[in-house]
Amino acid sequence: TCCLPRKEPTVTDHPTQLLITGLNIEGDGQTDLLIEDGVIIAEGDQARVDGAHAHTLDADGLIALPGLVDLHTHLRQPGKQDAETVESASRAAAAGGFTCVHAMANTLPVADTASAVEQIWWMGQEIGLTEVRPVGAVTKGLEGKHMAALGAMANSRAQVRVFSDDGKCVSDPVLMRRALEYVKSFGGVVAQHAQDPGLTEGSQMNESELSGELGMTGWPAVAEESVIARDILLAQHVGSRLHVCHVSTKGSVELIRWGKRMGVNVTAEATPHHLFLTEDLAATYDPIYKVNPPLRSREDVDAVREGLADGTIDIVATDHAPHNMEEKDCEWQAGAFGMLGLETALPIIIETMVKPGLMDWHDVARVLSRTPARIGLVDHQGLSLTVGNPANITLVDPTVRVRVNRSDLHSRSVNTPYDGMDVTGRIIHTIFNGKVTVRDGALAAEGTAQ
Repeated sequence: TCCLPRKEPTVTDHPTQLLITGLNIEGDGQTDLLIEDGVIIAEGDQARVDGAHAHTLDADGLIALPGLVDLHTHLRQPGKQDAETVESASRAAAAGGFTCVHAMANTLPVADTASAVEQIWWMGQEIGLTEVRPVGAVTKGLEGKHMAALGAMANSRAQVRVFSDDGKCVSDPVLMRRALEYVKSFGGVVAQHAQDPGLTEGSQMNESELSGELGMTGWPAVAEESVIARDILLAQHVGSRLHVCHVSTKGSVELIRWGKRMGVNVTAEATPHHLFLTEDLAATYDPIYKVNPPLRSREDVDAVREGLADGTIDIVATDHAPHNMEEKDCEWQAGAFGMLGLETALPIIIETMVKPGLMDWHDVARVLSRTPARIGLVDHQGLSLTVGNPANITLVDPTVRVRVNRSDLHSRSVNTPYDGMDVTGRIIHTIFNGKVTVRDGALAAEGTAQ
């Protein structure tokens, strides 16, 4: 299957050295890497083990990428542990090749204080399967009325640099301007969920002829595009960093392109599902395909792909949104918005961008590793796999054809839109800070090499 089989971790001694043989770094040809104490210390002919306390990992035929970095995940803990926990999401992240995930703030209680973000950060540290970077809320309680304690979160042990009310839009232009001004002082970024609430009240799917035929309230593209246009102008005025979450329309891509031409410091993300799935799936009335923003038209999907390929859209982010069975096994109107994404992200990018020739492996490393690390200011992630850099590595078999099976997911939830679908590519090994977290397609010991 595409998703890794469940396996209870077994503890083994951490080797002093780890030799990875035959890996192909971003498609540039085979080499060997020697890792010691979480750092790459030798490459090629110089990569030779020294002593008995060394392990070898065979990576022949595998593509090696810097560990994947997700700027947009929903870990649900605290408050919604029935759908996901930091531990289960960490397992899913490792299985998907991610060595760093950013946890969105829409938990219960909301991550809008220093103590709240530190709690999430500490849980990630203790689990040790991937780096967990909390995203701080922009407004208190995500209510859009008063700015949260951005400075306190930035100065906490979690060192928050990304702030977002994702799930809700910071629709008040005065609040948005103040947030952009505030994060500028420490180099932070506001990640906006672009959705004008007045234009999307009761909306269920993309506004189109199909929404009329299905009798569902349409979600107009202008609800996303109007907020993006406003925020680009605000970011230009303030001189601050703006990040646009889950771009889904052709017009949004054009607006971001326009902002970059003007020299605005704006970045943007696309989700795997907005690169792959279309609004036609709403005709099934299965809320597994209900997501915010909604699945759009084929023209929109093609524009988002083009924008990712040409660099207008900077990164891929999963918007991993687990929900329990009751929230998805129901009629469409009652269903929750959101889809799983961590364990299937790389195969979907291979399907949508690599196989059609829109991107090569250097591009994949750029949009799934290096650039998200740069946007999130995670300076020890997303680095090239060369001597002296931390050993965060994702090793994928790019040729195997596999079938997604929701029962094999490591998330606590099963709301994947890809269940039963054949895709290309499988994560074989994941290495986090020199420790093997996934080996031969199965989870290894938590935070230890084996």
